[in-house]
Amino acid sequence: MRLGVLDVGSNTVHLLLVDAYRGAHPTPMHSQRWTLSLASLIGADGSLSEGGAEALVDAVQQAAASARDAECQELLSFATSAVRDATNAAGVLDTVADRTGVQLEVLSGPDEARLTFLAVHRWLGWSAGNLLVLDIGGGSLEIAAGMDEEPALAESLPLGAGRMRRERLSADPPGAPAVSALREFALGQLSTVAGKVAEAGPFDRVAGTSKTFRTLARLAGAAPTAAGPRVPRSLTVTALRQVTAFISRMTAADVGALEGVSADRSGQLAAGAAVALAAMTAVGVDEVQICPWALREGIILRRLDQLAFSP
Repeated sequence: MRLGVLDVGSNTVHLLLVDAYRGAHPTPMHSQRWTLSLASLIGADGSLSEGGAEALVDAVQQAAASARDAECQELLSFATSAVRDATNAAGVLDTVADRTGVQLEVLSGPDEARLTFLAVHRWLGWSAGNLLVLDIGGGSLEIAAGMDEEPALAESLPLGAGRMRRERLSADPPGAPAVSALREFALGQLSTVAGKVAEAGPFDRVAGTSKTFRTLARLAGAAPTAAGPRVPRSLTVTALRQVTAFISRMTAADVGALEGVSADRSGQLAAGAAVALAAMTAVGVDEVQICPWALREGIILRRLDQLAFSP
């Protein structure tokens, strides 16, 4: 069957259409993105601006039309931290539903962690053993761990790359001192979950997923996207320190000109690098394996499981 996933994130609205059935590898058929930067459109009162809400409605309308044109049988639509954190989230969701017919499911941070963990676990298989997953999004950092597909630990912290760039790195280039200060701040925030992670270990495998980890690994020498998703990729703490030092001295425009960096995320990459370094330090790992599957795939897999066991 053809399933669609509509992901309303802090930076982009992303439509992914796949052909899938339980037990098979979901095959991507179409991908489309709208860069809205919703998190930056939240005002001092915590509400998403009228312009941001209007842009979201337009993007969802276009995504729903694309899904219909592609004969998508079901569209799974969800929103993460930008909408979740907005004080007027309920009103925005009602407006989107009224004008587009699409009902967005707002995921909690721990649910994001659980679904991402499911995707990574399926990608790696049972040989992953006791698995630890780190996922840096635009608004939050998710950490999940466990032996089974339902993680024993699922945590979310407000340490997303976009959020940290807006709140902690105002200069362009940000400079090494500011990036170092952000890393120390993130370490302090991570101290609340570091003990829980230690109790869940030791780990047989540690995985990093999300655009931030993939981009940092590419800058550290990992294979490009064109090489395919099954090529092994990893990121070491040593390489991450070198990349962090390098990009902290660069403007967003210069970072965006590097191979493997998306222009719309170039400004937040130094913040993402600082958070990644803090996360790996806090949980005591020297290397992460890069996994190409993340939250969207987890949403698809959860739905396929539900369909398989429904009467």
